[in-house]
Amino acid sequence: MHLQLDGRGPLHAQLTRALKTALAGGRFGEGSRLPPTRALAREIGVSRNTVLTAYEQLRAEGFMAARVGSGSYVAAPLLVEAANDPPPIVAPPQTAYARRAREAQIPRLLRRKPPASIRYSFQYGLPLINPALTTAWARELAHAAAYTPPDYPDPHGLPALRETICDYLARRRGVQATPDDVLVVGGTQQAVSLAARVLLEPGDLAVVEEPQYFSLRNVLQIHGARLHGADCDADGVRLDRMPEESPRLICVTPSHQFPSGAVMSLPRRLGLLGYARRHDTWILEDDYDGEFRYDTQPLAALRSLDRDGRVLYVGTFSKTLFPSLRLGYLVMPPALRTDLVTAKWAQDFGSSAIEQAALARFMATGGFERHLRRSTRTLQERRTALLEGLREVGGDRLEIADSHAGMHLVVWLRGLPDAALDAIIAHGETLGLGLHTIRPHYLHRPARAGLLMGYCGLSPAQIREAMPLFAQVLDRAFARQAGA
Repeated sequence: MHLQLDGRGPLHAQLTRALKTALAGGRFGEGSRLPPTRALAREIGVSRNTVLTAYEQLRAEGFMAARVGSGSYVAAPLLVEAANDPPPIVAPPQTAYARRAREAQIPRLLRRKPPASIRYSFQYGLPLINPALTTAWARELAHAAAYTPPDYPDPHGLPALRETICDYLARRRGVQATPDDVLVVGGTQQAVSLAARVLLEPGDLAVVEEPQYFSLRNVLQIHGARLHGADCDADGVRLDRMPEESPRLICVTPSHQFPSGAVMSLPRRLGLLGYARRHDTWILEDDYDGEFRYDTQPLAALRSLDRDGRVLYVGTFSKTLFPSLRLGYLVMPPALRTDLVTAKWAQDFGSSAIEQAALARFMATGGFERHLRRSTRTLQERRTALLEGLREVGGDRLEIADSHAGMHLVVWLRGLPDAALDAIIAHGETLGLGLHTIRPHYLHRPARAGLLMGYCGLSPAQIREAMPLFAQVLDRAFARQAGA
């Protein structure tokens, strides 16, 4: 029998629709016998399992009946209107939240996988590949799976993990907290979302650094916040650029400003805490990669200076371990503890207990900090290779932001406007080079051309191989600018 597959979706779904069309067209009357599955599979060039799945779907919908030892028969007449799936409904946003989410254009921003032609991607946020970590983590997961109770997890977080986080923060970040202060969350993104749910009504003012991490900004916008961008300099966020109107929330990255790499000075930290006290506002401290410093020991967190209970401290294991883990933590001010735990419960009932148990044991046995030490050495080697390469091929054409931490560098192209970056990135792609503009991390588009160059996903050898290609990109870009 001739069946026309429409090419939309899995083969079994296409075949189901084609059979419905045939039934609706009167090619089979009620009680007619349908072709055997093997014969139909051979005739139309698909597997028998595909035909079996389509027949099963028609039986489930009541259009076909199976008779043991006899075959499949048309069980009921089919209206023409039922033959094909209806066209998908096109609907406007159903809520103000949905409208704000569409305006954020998140699907476009999340197309992170580079094209296959890209050999050297300087994309920020790529995980550090560590086979030793993979082996250790598999061992911890297997142990946790065997010993973790199968019930719903505590939405607050596994007590053992909260205790190890408290011990780690006290030793490494100067944060004194009790397990009751710690909320285990699904990474920084969920921590920001929970803070927005608890602290912000649509239309409330929130302050972000300028520039800032675009995902944090998008979460606040989706929750309806009005954003004020406060400029940053070498000492962090500028207090003279804070709004006169009292904001409900201030979001900062004091230990390693994203993306500039600046470290907030002590006077600026104390001034920010004073501003929050005077304006009766809350501070969200995002310590996204404070563990990775290459000149000194990690700095004490802003939370360690907070005497008023106004700082929500956020840490993540996405950068220190791997993004797919989706675990982080929020150190809560006592005044917000109940509200934040309730918001977490309402959102997902709690993070996976098995992963929490595995992480708790990995931290308690010292595996986590051993991994951090190895990762810091590896990242420092990659950072050094990138800095040396940029200085060699860039000369005075590049301005490299001074950063002694993290997993990326900000590189400004002296004398080139931001508008030149699209051609620069396109040229890089033709050479197998993945370059990324800093533009998405600004509320207001910068005037000059800037690149955000992540080095986590490339070995030192790969970085050195990529530099001659980057030199070609620079030569062409500056030649065009000179001839303009």
